[in-house]
Amino acid sequence: MDILLIEDDPRVADFLTRGLTAEGYSVQRRACGRTGLDAAERFARDCRDRAAPGVVILDLMLPGMDGLTLCQALRQRGHEVPVLMLSALGESHERVEGLRRGADDYLPKPFDFDELLARIEALMRRAARPMGSPTATIGAVTLDRAVPGLRNGTALVALTAREMALIELLVAARGATVSRERILARVWQADRDPLTNVVDVYVSRLRRKLEELDPRLRIVAIRGLGYRLPPPDPDPRPAP
Repeated sequence: MDILLIEDDPRVADFLTRGLTAEGYSVQRRACGRTGLDAAERFARDCRDRAAPGVVILDLMLPGMDGLTLCQALRQRGHEVPVLMLSALGESHERVEGLRRGADDYLPKPFDFDELLARIEALMRRAARPMGSPTATIGAVTLDRAVPGLRNGTALVALTAREMALIELLVAARGATVSRERILARVWQADRDPLTNVVDVYVSRLRRKLEELDPRLRIVAIRGLGYRLPPPDPDPRPAP
């Protein structure tokens, strides 16, 4: 079980390295955003090639390149390793921005070490979860679980681990409304919303990605109930 820790505060980095190593994790460390991005790319490729779960723990405030920019660059380059973002800035808009840039989870400083471990374990479980069929079809769009991402012909849009979990849930229930509570329980393993609008943020991101590949695919908000992916259109061709 591997961790890449990108943290410039030596006291925090030392504390986390000692604690995580004691819990059985193999920890790599970086203290700069620019070298951290290179290390994160190598780490993501290594986890993918070995089919081994790993998590990047990423501080928001870094020299050379901030954590938001680093996370966004990592996602734009197609790497889907889980990212847990840390920040002393606990404002809601900072958390939402971190999720929008591709982080899978966000933990404000100061934090309880046991909570950090629980969040890492949850990300590890999702990363290691066995997949069924490598693909599923949503209209003209193919859900490619191996990437993970969405395809339409040669066009590909990458998905984060949580975006994949969310679209899988909506596809499995296609035509039926999925409540916010069920989304939180299945995607975040939570019984309450950890942020005021985290589900809305992820649905909005998925909407943009789906519409980029097929404007006809829409995730519909059902006021007060949840979200649904409309059922596929009936085949207009006459029966033979």
